[in-house]
Amino acid sequence: MKKISQYFLQGLAVLVPVVATAYVIYIIFTKIDGMFSFAIPGAGFLFTIGLILVMGFMTSNLLANRVVLLVDRLFAKLPLVTMIYSSIKDLTHAFVGDKKSFNKPVQVAIDADNKIHLLGFITRDDLSAFGVANSVAVYLPQAYNFAGNLIIVDRSRVSPLTADPGAVMKLIISGGVSAQKTTYSPLAPQPEADPGQQ
Repeated sequence: MKKISQYFLQGLAVLVPVVATAYVIYIIFTKIDGMFSFAIPGAGFLFTIGLILVMGFMTSNLLANRVVLLVDRLFAKLPLVTMIYSSIKDLTHAFVGDKKSFNKPVQVAIDADNKIHLLGFITRDDLSAFGVANSVAVYLPQAYNFAGNLIIVDRSRVSPLTADPGAVMKLIISGGVSAQKTTYSPLAPQPEADPGQQ
């Protein structure tokens, strides 16, 4: 019975990530494809990909860039639209733009003894425009969630991390269980052998 339980758990460990990933991709594919009434399945998805590529190519053109700036200014003048548009635009640029925002991973001390830390990303170094001095804005993603919290913290409580930003984001989103590949270094201190095992 113990062997059956072990096989079942091993099967879950393999199948759940594969099925969940395939399901998410399927949902995204069908949602995008369903926005268009093409008779051929997948044509709407390919059309969307093509449209994104064309827009990317066109915005490299000076004339198209002016059109984008015109739309940008128009949306910025509309009361409710400007809040939605600017928020989505900034979030999109944070991940895929030239100036990515989640590239400064840090740990934030949240207790007086500096023994408890939260992992996050500095998204704004200067908050003087908001009347806040000597502080930075740190975004704290939540585990197993696409949400997060923005906190304002004193610079002295923030320590930069040398780790890869993508690896830090993966660690946070996975709740700390994400497997991080490590490479063996002969210069790294090795644990001493237990004398009883020699």
